[in-house]
Amino acid sequence: MRTTVDIPDEVYRRLKVRAALEGQSVRQLVLRGIEHAVEGPAVRPVRRLRAPILTLHKPGSIRIDNERIYDLISFP
Repeated sequence: MRTTVDIPDEVYRRLKVRAALEGQSVRQLVLRGIEHAVEGPAVRPVRRLRAPILTLHKPGSIRIDNERIYDLISFP
């Protein structure tokens, strides 16, 4: 399969240098990077927080320190 990818000039220069230092072609180095990206571990989706994080009896400003936050919110 052929495809076209636009690579910024500076990145391509570094790619060519790296390929030469490793004794590979640019194509081999790019394919190795693609295989690493495809076969590597899947990125887990970010867990979204549900609002409200803190429930207050009196809405408005709250004075709270880190210790109290750790008491109120369970961290994984």
